Amino acid sequence: MPVTAPRTVPETTIGFIYPDHAAEDDYPLAQRLLGDVAQLSVTHIYGTDLHAVAELLDLGSEQRLAEGAAQLAPLSPDAVVWACTSGSFVFGRDGAAEQITKLAAVTGTPTSSTSFAFTRALRALGLKRVAITASYPDDVAALFQEFLAAEGVDVVQLSSAGIDTAAEVGNLRPDEVAELMTQGDHPDADALLIPDTAMRTIALIDPIEQRIGKPVLTANQVTIWEGLRLAGAPTRADGIGRLFREGDADAF
Repeated sequence: MPVTAPRTVPETTIGFIYPDHAAEDDYPLAQRLLGDVAQLSVTHIYGTDLHAVAELLDLGSEQRLAEGAAQLAPLSPDAVVWACTSGSFVFGRDGAAEQITKLAAVTGTPTSSTSFAFTRALRALGLKRVAITASYPDDVAALFQEFLAAEGVDVVQLSSAGIDTAAEVGNLRPDEVAELMTQGDHPDADALLIPDTAMRTIALIDPIEQRIGKPVLTANQVTIWEGLRLAGAPTRADGIGRLFREGDADAF
């Protein structure tokens, strides 16, 4: 019988602190598309999954994130990302920066969050004018727009679906996600942003980019890219959008 070579274990490990459960299967899918250049290790913290300001402030609290960091510590990750957009931008630009500074003090390794991953991905592609399709209620979606504005990003259109919980987002069918993703596009936008890590998007990015003719940046996609960038791992791959084909990870 032929001998199967043992699978190579990636030397780089990136830790992701993910809230509850919804679309975390995007991470092993992305790892396969990346060719196992890094181990994408997801750990979970728990709170309410309601898309509401008070609940999101609790979800992204220093104590909860420290719990996630402690779970990742035995893996000695080369980088850590708080894989939650709303649980970071809800603090505002300065508050989100402080959140990451405190988390980095616990992880002892390069650390970021999905909200900053979006702005760095845009910078890597040289883009500033965006449209947003958010799953959140209007008031939460508006906070993402404010965060982007503080980072120098011009939002030409904001669309929000008004979905109350992450669980509901995670239960959307692929065709429903594809429809939701495209409804917020605008002809003046250079990129379309989809800011919810509870939404399964990795398999849909390339088809949607081909449909609308511009880069599509989704929460799990930019979170993974940011982790790779921070760890110094390769960020080139097919099948995960223009960011992974053309984004300049050294543009910082």
